[in-house]
Amino acid sequence: MSIHRKIVDDLIGAQVGFVTTVPCKQLAGVIAEVDAHPDILHVPSNKEDEGMGLCAGAWMGGTRAAIIMQNTAIGVTINALATLIQYYRMPLPMLISYRGELGEPVACQVEMAVHTKALLAQLNIPTYHFHREEDAGELRQILEYTYMCNKPVAVLMDAGFWKGY
Repeated sequence: MSIHRKIVDDLIGAQVGFVTTVPCKQLAGVIAEVDAHPDILHVPSNKEDEGMGLCAGAWMGGTRAAIIMQNTAIGVTINALATLIQYYRMPLPMLISYRGELGEPVACQVEMAVHTKALLAQLNIPTYHFHREEDAGELRQILEYTYMCNKPVAVLMDAGFWKGY
Protein backbone atom coordinates (compact mmCIF):
# COMPACT_ATOMS: atom_id res chain seq x y z
CA MET A 1 0.00 0.00 0.00
CA SER A 2 1.32 3.47 -0.84
CA ILE A 3 1.92 5.99 1.93
CA HIS A 4 -0.66 8.24 0.26
CA ARG A 5 -3.31 5.53 0.50
CA LYS A 6 -2.37 4.73 4.11
CA ILE A 7 -2.85 8.39 5.11
CA VAL A 8 -6.28 8.50 3.46
CA ASP A 9 -7.25 5.16 5.01
CA ASP A 10 -6.34 6.57 8.43
CA LEU A 11 -8.46 9.67 7.75
CA ILE A 12 -11.40 7.44 6.84
CA GLY A 13 -10.75 5.21 9.87
CA ALA A 14 -10.98 8.32 12.08
CA GLN A 15 -14.29 9.19 10.40
CA VAL A 16 -12.96 12.30 8.64
CA GLY A 17 -15.57 13.25 6.04
CA PHE A 18 -14.26 16.65 4.90
CA VAL A 19 -10.75 17.56 3.78
CA THR A 20 -9.50 20.81 2.37
CA THR A 21 -6.14 21.07 0.67
CA VAL A 22 -3.76 23.71 -0.62
CA PRO A 23 -1.56 22.66 -3.57
CA CYS A 24 1.83 21.19 -2.68
CA LYS A 25 4.22 19.13 -4.77
CA GLN A 26 5.10 16.83 -1.86
CA LEU A 27 1.46 16.27 -0.94
CA ALA A 28 0.18 15.76 -4.50
CA GLY A 29 -0.22 11.99 -4.06
CA VAL A 30 -2.23 12.35 -0.86
CA ILE A 31 -4.34 15.10 -2.42
CA ALA A 32 -5.10 12.87 -5.41
CA GLU A 33 -6.14 10.02 -3.08
CA VAL A 34 -8.36 12.37 -1.04
CA ASP A 35 -9.95 13.72 -4.21
CA ALA A 36 -10.69 10.23 -5.51
CA HIS A 37 -12.16 8.84 -2.27
CA PRO A 38 -15.97 8.60 -2.38
CA ASP A 39 -16.36 9.03 1.40
CA ILE A 40 -14.46 12.33 1.61
CA LEU A 41 -15.79 15.68 0.51
CA HIS A 42 -12.67 17.39 -0.85
CA VAL A 43 -12.76 21.17 -1.24
CA PRO A 44 -9.49 22.74 -2.42
CA SER A 45 -8.61 26.08 -0.79
CA ASN A 46 -6.79 29.09 -2.16
CA LYS A 47 -5.12 29.79 1.19
CA GLU A 48 -4.59 27.87 4.41
CA ASP A 49 -6.54 30.28 6.63
CA GLU A 50 -9.49 30.00 4.23
CA GLY A 51 -9.22 26.22 4.53
CA MET A 52 -9.37 26.46 8.31
CA GLY A 53 -12.61 28.40 7.99
CA LEU A 54 -14.00 25.65 5.76
CA CYS A 55 -12.95 23.02 8.31
CA ALA A 56 -14.61 25.01 11.10
CA GLY A 57 -17.84 25.10 9.08
CA ALA A 58 -17.69 21.36 8.45
CA TRP A 59 -17.11 20.70 12.16
CA MET A 60 -20.02 22.94 13.17
CA GLY A 61 -22.13 21.04 10.65
CA GLY A 62 -21.27 17.73 12.33
CA THR A 63 -18.51 16.45 10.06
CA ARG A 64 -14.95 15.68 11.13
CA ALA A 65 -12.53 17.74 9.06
CA ALA A 66 -8.80 17.95 8.28
CA ILE A 67 -6.53 20.29 6.35
CA ILE A 68 -3.57 19.30 4.18
CA MET A 69 -1.09 22.15 3.67
CA GLN A 70 2.53 23.37 3.57
CA ASN A 71 4.42 24.74 6.56
CA THR A 72 5.37 27.84 4.59
CA ALA A 73 1.88 29.26 5.24
CA ILE A 74 1.79 28.70 9.00
CA GLY A 75 2.24 32.45 9.44
CA VAL A 76 -1.00 33.29 7.63
CA THR A 77 -2.96 30.81 9.75
CA ILE A 78 -2.12 32.25 13.18
CA ASN A 79 -5.27 34.38 13.46
CA ALA A 80 -7.59 31.61 12.26
CA LEU A 81 -5.97 29.12 14.62
CA ALA A 82 -6.12 31.36 17.71
CA THR A 83 -9.43 33.16 17.26
CA LEU A 84 -11.48 30.45 15.59
CA ILE A 85 -10.12 26.92 15.93
CA GLN A 86 -8.66 27.22 19.43
CA TYR A 87 -11.14 29.71 20.87
CA TYR A 88 -14.09 27.48 19.97
CA ARG A 89 -12.19 24.28 20.88
CA MET A 90 -12.43 22.71 17.45
CA PRO A 91 -10.36 19.66 16.63
CA LEU A 92 -8.30 20.15 13.48
CA PRO A 93 -5.69 17.72 12.23
CA MET A 94 -3.22 19.62 10.09
CA LEU A 95 -1.18 17.36 7.82
CA ILE A 96 1.70 19.59 6.83
CA SER A 97 4.52 19.12 4.36
CA TYR A 98 7.59 20.44 6.15
CA ARG A 99 9.72 22.26 3.60
CA GLY A 100 13.01 24.06 4.21
CA GLU A 101 15.31 21.55 5.87
CA LEU A 102 18.63 20.18 4.60
CA GLY A 103 18.56 19.59 0.86
CA GLU A 104 15.77 22.09 0.21
CA PRO A 105 16.20 23.41 -3.35
CA VAL A 106 14.06 26.55 -2.89
CA ALA A 107 15.74 29.18 -0.71
CA CYS A 108 12.58 30.99 0.37
CA GLN A 109 11.24 27.76 1.92
CA VAL A 110 14.12 27.68 4.42
CA GLU A 111 13.11 30.77 6.38
CA MET A 112 9.67 29.48 7.36
CA ALA A 113 11.13 26.13 8.42
CA VAL A 114 13.16 28.05 10.99
CA HIS A 115 9.94 29.43 12.51
CA THR A 116 7.35 26.65 12.02
CA LYS A 117 7.88 24.65 15.19
CA ALA A 118 8.33 27.77 17.35
CA LEU A 119 5.04 29.25 16.10
CA LEU A 120 3.17 26.00 16.74
CA ALA A 121 4.75 25.76 20.20
CA GLN A 122 3.80 29.36 20.99
CA LEU A 123 0.18 28.46 20.18
CA ASN A 124 0.45 25.31 22.36
CA ILE A 125 -0.44 23.10 19.41
CA PRO A 126 0.74 19.50 19.83
CA THR A 127 3.18 18.80 17.00
CA TYR A 128 4.45 15.50 15.62
CA HIS A 129 7.28 15.23 13.10
CA PHE A 130 7.35 12.34 10.63
CA HIS A 131 10.81 11.67 9.19
CA ARG A 132 10.28 8.16 7.80
CA GLU A 133 7.31 6.32 6.31
CA GLU A 134 7.17 4.08 9.39
CA ASP A 135 6.32 7.16 11.48
CA ALA A 136 2.91 7.24 9.76
CA GLY A 137 1.99 4.25 11.91
CA GLU A 138 1.12 6.84 14.59
CA LEU A 139 -1.24 8.87 12.39
CA ARG A 140 -4.48 7.11 13.32
CA GLN A 141 -3.78 7.58 17.04
CA ILE A 142 -2.90 11.25 16.47
CA LEU A 143 -6.18 11.77 14.60
CA GLU A 144 -8.16 10.19 17.42
CA TYR A 145 -6.27 12.36 19.92
CA THR A 146 -7.24 15.60 18.22
CA TYR A 147 -10.93 14.64 18.14
CA MET A 148 -10.85 13.40 21.73
CA CYS A 149 -9.32 16.60 23.15
CA ASN A 150 -10.88 19.12 20.71
CA LYS A 151 -7.56 20.72 19.77
CA PRO A 152 -5.70 21.38 16.57
CA VAL A 153 -2.76 19.04 16.04
CA ALA A 154 0.09 19.49 13.57
CA VAL A 155 1.74 16.55 11.78
CA LEU A 156 4.89 17.72 10.01
CA MET A 157 6.03 15.45 7.19
CA ASP A 158 9.50 16.33 5.94
CA ALA A 159 11.35 15.57 2.71
CA GLY A 160 12.78 12.36 4.20
CA PHE A 161 9.25 11.14 4.80
CA TRP A 162 8.33 11.90 1.17
CA LYS A 163 11.64 10.41 -0.10
CA GLY A 164 13.21 13.71 -1.14
CA TYR A 165 12.31 16.98 -2.77
